[in-house]
Amino acid sequence: MSTVLVGLAGALVTGGMMALVLGLLARPIPPARPQRTSTSRLRVSPRTRVLLGIGLAGGALVAVATGWVIALVLAPLALAGVPVLLAAPPARREVERLEAMEEWVRTVAGTLGAGVGLEQALLRSLRSTPEPIKPEVTRLAGRLRARWATEDALRAFADDLDDPTGDLIAANLALGARRRGGGLATVLGALAESVGEDVRARREIESDRAKPRANARLITGITLGVLGFLSLSGDYIAPYGTPVGQVLLGTFLALYVGMLIWLRTMAQGKAMPRFIGASVRDGAS
Repeated sequence: MSTVLVGLAGALVTGGMMALVLGLLARPIPPARPQRTSTSRLRVSPRTRVLLGIGLAGGALVAVATGWVIALVLAPLALAGVPVLLAAPPARREVERLEAMEEWVRTVAGTLGAGVGLEQALLRSLRSTPEPIKPEVTRLAGRLRARWATEDALRAFADDLDDPTGDLIAANLALGARRRGGGLATVLGALAESVGEDVRARREIESDRAKPRANARLITGITLGVLGFLSLSGDYIAPYGTPVGQVLLGTFLALYVGMLIWLRTMAQGKAMPRFIGASVRDGAS
């Protein structure tokens, strides 16, 4: 019974330290986002469920074989959590979407330059729209075919893209739809150049950010390898089999995880606020 209590105490200490680290991290207020009815954020991916199950089974075997009850908590958290902490943030997908927006804007500008109206240019662009933003452009075309007002359709398009650059594109198109004057193709061409420069800058920034993540992966791999090798020696890990040792082990691991969380937080950029769309209007009201 005392071993179980010690394991539970170690698990509580580990969870408390992780909660403390997360609480101390500064979190900026996120920009306004459109309200989504999906509950996908609350779902756990099948891969994570499998990893948690494998970790729990492995932790149970370790607990039965060695008496280390804390393994019931540490094994599933390590197996499912460490890959997430060491994985690259979703910046690559954002850059791909920006590239797709640049290409799409160039297509619309070229079509407008041929003397086609704005609505027809938007509809024709659907055939050559890049895959990363094809669903959003498809919905825009569907709204235009359903006789939506062009400005309203473009505002909804901005909400679908959910990106500050998408807001800039939608705003320029909406101004062109309102004024119905010449020069929109030139404006869109200049906007595409600006987006292209943004893409190149983001690629350079992400290249620099990838270096500390690679170092963290290397250090973590070496640490796990050394600990795995030394664990074969009973004398080295014997102190951690005691009640105090298990509590200390949980504390050390929580501190290490806290450093990984801190590193991941520093390597993440801050999202620019959006300025048009239904979500911004609802947030301002």
